[in-house]
Amino acid sequence: MPKTSAKAAAETVLEADRRATHKAARYRDTPLARAAGQAAEIADQPPLIALSVATAAVGLFVRRPDLVRGGTRMLAAHLVATGIKHVVKRSVDRTRPSRAISDGEHRFEPGSSHDHDLNSFPSGHLAGAVAVSRALAHEVKGSALPAALATGAVAAAQAPAGNHYFTDMAAGAAIGWAAEAAVGLVFDRVLPAGGSAESSGVETPVRAAT
Repeated sequence: MPKTSAKAAAETVLEADRRATHKAARYRDTPLARAAGQAAEIADQPPLIALSVATAAVGLFVRRPDLVRGGTRMLAAHLVATGIKHVVKRSVDRTRPSRAISDGEHRFEPGSSHDHDLNSFPSGHLAGAVAVSRALAHEVKGSALPAALATGAVAAAQAPAGNHYFTDMAAGAAIGWAAEAAVGLVFDRVLPAGGSAESSGVETPVRAAT
């Protein structure tokens, strides 16, 4: 595809994204949209770190190696996703939907602004939520559906609350997926899931605690 055609296609997608997001954010000041936005803060960095650490701690307490491994993998995936997200955010300036609607101006260009209202791309909440939910789903049986539903709820709240564009969320989700996949490769190499301490040469956290 010629460069001009690719640029035109990208501009068409971004324009459609802006229109769809601004339409979804029309009711961002309603109690329901505000409540959904507040609930989605569970996917902010401190809550996800706390959830990951708590999962591993509970696993140690109840002697569940899958929870110990799951919590550790959740934390590692979240940290990697957060690092990637920070690099991208510091390279791109994009106006958040709520600000763009209020001001009538929208920026999406290379930049290094630290202004929260210009750090819409990518969605850190989706990067963290996808990384953590996939890590949990890979390690703890029966957790895939609840984790996916929670991540879906976080995503569903972003546009109506005026926090992110749909393309912000897609980019954030891709970062979270890639970060967890990379962490998963390391975990599976160091200690394959279901492997014993004798077969892997690594003592499990549960055995170390006894």
